[in-house]
Amino acid sequence: MNVPKKALFLIGSAKPAGESTSEALATYLAQRLEQQGVTTATMHVARALRTETRTQELLKAIDAADLFVLAFPLYVDALPYLAAEALERIAAHRQVQSSPAPAAFLAIANCGFPEAQHNTTALAICQQFAGAAGFTWAGGLALGAGGAVNGRDLGEAGGMVRNVVQALDLAAAALAAGDPAPAEAAALMAQPMMPVRMYTLMGGLGWRKQAWDNGVYRQLRAQPFDQ
Repeated sequence: MNVPKKALFLIGSAKPAGESTSEALATYLAQRLEQQGVTTATMHVARALRTETRTQELLKAIDAADLFVLAFPLYVDALPYLAAEALERIAAHRQVQSSPAPAAFLAIANCGFPEAQHNTTALAICQQFAGAAGFTWAGGLALGAGGAVNGRDLGEAGGMVRNVVQALDLAAAALAAGDPAPAEAAALMAQPMMPVRMYTLMGGLGWRKQAWDNGVYRQLRAQPFDQ
């Protein structure tokens, strides 16, 4: 890997800007890279793929970047459709170039499941993309229980995210020096932010609150196709 001067962050969540865990993780890492002299820019797949003009702007930004970071939420066991489509467009764009500019690619996946290992397949897809698109693979970071972050600024999320913050700090230092994210960063990111029993309890309470707010609390146990 080369020492990066410009980094492009692509947010793979379709949530509005400022509301996703993916963006919270990307924003923190971008801030740390900026502190180490790397210029960063952020784009969102939902906007970048809305028109062909915007997609071309994304591809142009990719060409100008030394480091490409994709932060996305897990959908079942893979990338969201829009994130996958973006990677396909980027790969096709770089494959027709005689000598695409050297750049590194880092992937950050988060899932709502308590265990980070649910992201393994999605990160393997990202590594496959890196090879197909001519990027240097800079590693993958996997976070479980992403719903606990829920788009909050990591600097204000308290001790719950201390391992996440430390992981991103380590990754930023390595990437700014032209190295891939270290294994220690991946291990820290994968550590549970809270006991699984507590996370599932809070998740259940949150689910019931949403049902109450939307007037369907009494339908949570409905079985309309039971007959």
